[in-house]
Amino acid sequence: MSHDDFPTDEPAVVTCGLPYPTGDLHIAHLRTYVGGDALARALRTLGQETAFVSGTDMHGTPVAVEALEKGVHPEDLARERHEQYAETFDRFDVDFDNYGTTHDEENRELTHEIVETLEAEGYIYEDEVTVAWDPEEDQPLPDRFVEGTCPYCGAQARGDECDDGCQRHLEPGEVENPVSTISGNPAEYRERTHKFFRVSDLAEYLSGFLDRLEGTANAQNQPRQWIEEGLEDWCITRDLDWGFDYPDVEGDDGDGEDLVLYVWVDAPIEYIASTRQYSERVGAETYDWEATWKATGEATGVDEAAPGGGEIVHVIGRDIIQHHTVFWPAMLRVAGYAEPRSVVASGFMNLDGEAFSTSRNRAIWAREFLDEGFHPDLLRYYITTVGGFQDDIDFSWDRLRERVNGELVGNVGNFAYRSLLFAERNWGGTPDAPLSTEVEERIEAAVDEFEAAINDYSVRKATQAAVDLAGFGNEYIQRHEPWNLDDEEAAPVIRDCVQVAKAVAVLVSPATPDSAQRLWDQLNEDGAVADATLDATLADPPAEFGEPTELFEKIETERVEELNAKLEARVEEAAADEESGDADADDADAADAVDATLDVEPLADERIGFEEFQDIDMRVGRIETAEAIEDSDDLVRLEVDIGIETRQVVAGIQQLHDVDSLPGTKVVLLANMEKAELFGVESNGMVLAAGEEADLLTTHGDAKLGEKIR
Repeated sequence: MSHDDFPTDEPAVVTCGLPYPTGDLHIAHLRTYVGGDALARALRTLGQETAFVSGTDMHGTPVAVEALEKGVHPEDLARERHEQYAETFDRFDVDFDNYGTTHDEENRELTHEIVETLEAEGYIYEDEVTVAWDPEEDQPLPDRFVEGTCPYCGAQARGDECDDGCQRHLEPGEVENPVSTISGNPAEYRERTHKFFRVSDLAEYLSGFLDRLEGTANAQNQPRQWIEEGLEDWCITRDLDWGFDYPDVEGDDGDGEDLVLYVWVDAPIEYIASTRQYSERVGAETYDWEATWKATGEATGVDEAAPGGGEIVHVIGRDIIQHHTVFWPAMLRVAGYAEPRSVVASGFMNLDGEAFSTSRNRAIWAREFLDEGFHPDLLRYYITTVGGFQDDIDFSWDRLRERVNGELVGNVGNFAYRSLLFAERNWGGTPDAPLSTEVEERIEAAVDEFEAAINDYSVRKATQAAVDLAGFGNEYIQRHEPWNLDDEEAAPVIRDCVQVAKAVAVLVSPATPDSAQRLWDQLNEDGAVADATLDATLADPPAEFGEPTELFEKIETERVEELNAKLEARVEEAAADEESGDADADDADAADAVDATLDVEPLADERIGFEEFQDIDMRVGRIETAEAIEDSDDLVRLEVDIGIETRQVVAGIQQLHDVDSLPGTKVVLLANMEKAELFGVESNGMVLAAGEEADLLTTHGDAKLGEKIR
């Protein structure tokens, strides 16, 4: 592994966290998978050799609990859902090179091999552990067979994880006030012999690992607290019938014979197994899994990385950071594998300001999105660009309509269609003219932005580079007005525009692969745009191509109203069923839980330092003019005087404020916000507001315009 900028000479693998097969996928589940797919595609666009793998997590108590409730074998339940997930990923162009399962024989073989190495190296020991027990059913209650109170933060917790609170991994016996999820009986604790992994012996190494780790700040910072507080050794076995048996180890006294491995032992090893399956299918000369995963020697220091291995990138949800930044690299270290280069952890997705709730049917299901007639690229674009990957984001049909109509239809699609249509009707393709220096330099700048963004693991910024380039193209064609020029004068302008359209196709392809391919085909380019690298952005477009078609369709207001009404009716029906006792109020996934007692969003887990705060440039401003933006139900164009200059800002406050009364209002402006284009209008900053009603922030005293908020 290197920490050089991509592309490197080493093979890369991008992995996505394994989904539990305990329910249908909704669009919030897709965030990490679309993000991982877009990142893998973008790395290939840079010229980085990349595999993209994942699999279904078929083991563990979530599957066992649901299988027990349904009266089926866990493998049958998990296998059916695995096939369903694979189909859903395919429909959203989440194009895994290999999508396996943790129950595959390759994973069993690798898991036993790694655990045997941990034993041989002296990192496994036996100890008595307090486990939850259902006295009436006379059986142990591992992990999600027991619920109670988190001993660290007091939140409701499952037996192995505090999902709703501090996100900590919980060891057997830690949860307080335990209750059996099988019978609802109060549980008691009993002593059992289990296997432990000496994670505490690796604290110094893990501290060094986190210093080297790339990716999102939450993945780098969250585990440090756990290490500083002192790592507890990790119980790696469970009293359960479903999962991989603890391997037979020479010299072992046999106490592990009736135990299975904890799901979080074999789950991440599936990353290796899935990569191996891909490598064996295509041949090591095409992709060598061992070159990616195996270390080639010993580390020179206790906190240093072992040499060898490729560029391992994990894309996960933030609720499983601890597993990927503590337990997983510790196992890899002892077993002689390479450590991950980066962990990219996403925030959560809400639905119109509230959490998804599967039990209340307050969700937009992945298959539902497509069945409503929407192209998958619309959701892919929204997920990719609406916020930074580690930030919590919000989805609503109204916001989807705004972004699709303003950015995809009004900007990218509009530019590509008008440019190619003008070129085809007047020259039958690309005019015979040289590329201008202005456009060449602008494309080179977009390529640089794309490359820098991917090296910062920001697919959002990489996609924005493509969208901004299309915005430049719209401004360029509007500025030169080729429709008012003769053919000789217009040819260089349209030649430039066709080149920009080709560059946009290459740069937007990771986020919207099908739409980019259609644009590529309309340009009469050979092959797949997914195989094109950055050099293609400045390669000459074909001399001839046919008449183009529109890449995107507008979403009408009436359609959004219909979809909102459907969702509202569904939620009301589920609420009525719940009141009558016909529905189970417990969510299928704790990540979907809604705390009805909260009127405001919870405080963010991540803190920023004072230096980071100083980088935020907030200024006192005054709205000088305000006007509604045509074709938008929510957006307003503001001109805000911040003393030094007057900024044009787009704000989504049309439905929440009397637009005509806004001029003269004192506001707070985030001045160093990245520029964005909404409905064809550039926004240079962001007016700050509180809550769903967009209560505009202002100052209490007589602060001067332009004064900085400190």
